[in-house]
Amino acid sequence: MRGRRINYVKILVITAVILVLAVVGWYVMDMHTVRTVYVEGNVHYTQEEIKAMVMEGPLGNNSLFLSMKYENRGVENVPFVDAMDVSILAPDTIKISVYEKALAGYVKYMDTYVYFDKDGYVVESSTVRTIGIPQVTGMELDYVVLGQPLPVKAEHENIFGRILDLTKLLNKYELSADKIYFHADSAITLYFKDAKVALGSEAERMEDKVMCLPQILPNLEGKSGTLQMETYSEKGDYTFKPD
Repeated sequence: MRGRRINYVKILVITAVILVLAVVGWYVMDMHTVRTVYVEGNVHYTQEEIKAMVMEGPLGNNSLFLSMKYENRGVENVPFVDAMDVSILAPDTIKISVYEKALAGYVKYMDTYVYFDKDGYVVESSTVRTIGIPQVTGMELDYVVLGQPLPVKAEHENIFGRILDLTKLLNKYELSADKIYFHADSAITLYFKDAKVALGSEAERMEDKVMCLPQILPNLEGKSGTLQMETYSEKGDYTFKPD
């Protein structure tokens, strides 16, 4: 009889412990369920795509699990992204910081968009075009290798630095060129739909020219031709030559 009572007490204790652990577990899981997600630094991917990459798996919406999963390391091996860091701001709030690769432009090669950095190294290739990254033409390529520099001719060796400088200027003045064409004489032509902008080759006045475009381009909407800006004009007087 006494043995039965002891067993009964043990069962009650074990049951109580299990219930307490279940309640505590439920409370912890509920308190640490992620309800708010901040995403910063993303351009190539949408916020929903970034969240799906980080919060994958059955416990992907639990901040405790995420804090352990990404402790001392970020999200790796994501195309177009150098790194993604996950910060726990509160039990129900996380922040995902995206550090994308610095893309200077892309070239079209065998129906593939090949993206390169400021040094001309191929960083990604994709069948999907990334909005905001200009196409660069005027370079003849026989092959491309991921992680290797684009095989350009000797006369184009300094082209990548110029591309990055120009891309920064376009971003600074909130301009999005469809294409950048480099001529054999180092002159540059920008394409904005059917309107072309001939910037010439004088690098020292390039920003002075680009900063005029936000005021000029709206007047060229729907027109086909070339805005001749080879020579800088302090008065901002440039000729548009229709096709």
